[in-house]
Amino acid sequence: MSTATPRHPASYAQRIAFVAEMAARLHRYGTTAQRLEAATTALSQRLDLECEPWSNPTGLILSFNDPGKPPGSSDTTRVIRLPPGENDLHKLGEADRIAEAVAGGQLTIAQGHTALRTLDRAPLARTRVMQVLAFGLVAAGVAGLWRLPWLDMATAGFTGLLIGLLDQYTGRHPALKEAGEALAALTAGAVVTGVAALVAPLNLNTVIIASLVVLLPGMSLTNAMNELSSQHWVSGTVRFAGALTTVLKLTVGAMVAVILLDLLGLEPQVRAWRPQPDWVEWVSMGVAAFAFAVLFKASRRDYPWVMGAAIAGYLISRHAGQAWGSPAGIFLSALALTAAGNGFGRWAHRPGAVIRLPGIIMLVPGSASLRGLLTLVQQQDMDVGQSALLGVLNIIMALVAGLLFGNLLIPARKNL
Repeated sequence: MSTATPRHPASYAQRIAFVAEMAARLHRYGTTAQRLEAATTALSQRLDLECEPWSNPTGLILSFNDPGKPPGSSDTTRVIRLPPGENDLHKLGEADRIAEAVAGGQLTIAQGHTALRTLDRAPLARTRVMQVLAFGLVAAGVAGLWRLPWLDMATAGFTGLLIGLLDQYTGRHPALKEAGEALAALTAGAVVTGVAALVAPLNLNTVIIASLVVLLPGMSLTNAMNELSSQHWVSGTVRFAGALTTVLKLTVGAMVAVILLDLLGLEPQVRAWRPQPDWVEWVSMGVAAFAFAVLFKASRRDYPWVMGAAIAGYLISRHAGQAWGSPAGIFLSALALTAAGNGFGRWAHRPGAVIRLPGIIMLVPGSASLRGLLTLVQQQDMDVGQSALLGVLNIIMALVAGLLFGNLLIPARKNL
């Protein structure tokens, strides 16, 4: 093998440090295993490195060597322990821009490190307030999409605000973070059940689910199955187990609240009533799309793209589902939005996640899984649980099929 000096001017150690930091950031910004590994490999090649990455939801293993030196003489392995990532479209886009600039020579690696560190600034108070408000707007918007009565929508929105405040609090207290989902579900169950017992009847389980919609692990379930289908067995299995654990935490918290209020003698009044006209659904669609743009921490310039993708995903699923059945609608929506995301990456030279992620967020099976488990626990009926499981599997299979065939329809230029 040739021992010529690498084309890139930075030292071997500097290049490794930059690739490792970039990979860790992509992980923190919610990138799935197959996309993260492909992006890391591509960046390494452009920096004259050979890298064998291995990603899972709680860490990275990166094995490097210098192709300009004899095999085995420069092997370096980095093991990085990380918490599960959270979607942050702004930082993902900035990290992608910085990686392209460094790989293309517009920035030195030192400048690239400096640019990455600017992404670590603490969020402004205004940003935290917007995040809390978005919790409430998403809850009320989803309740409106389901055409629930006004009291149900107001209850879901108020409970969502409380959960947003709780999320901000637990995020700053690591000792509470592990129980965050259970505490949120306890709060939702207590508030919604209290309103149903003391004020007026509600669509009880549906309002609880709408209140918790931001915390539902539907995207994790979808990503897990997508990773498994791309033969990332370990990452997919771990992510799937984490999603199931989240559903269990939410169910336990909600049921504890219902039982506690029952012991206090408060019996909720339950009804199944969805009286809203069509215009409420359209307004709710816009409200939910805006709130998801805030929650995904999109750049302001990307709000039209994010909101348009969320609305398009919902409309395709809804109208195609009415014509050919719900699984067909979900499949077509996932296919269209995946292809659109890949096209966005090709022609706008931006991460396709800006389109893909919000496009499928309203399709994911989180609400169906939580509803099924709540009903199973309440009714103690295995047939109900099996029916709910089958519904969730149908949604996941349709989503994964749409993601796979969407990538075939328009192959991705950018791995993100």
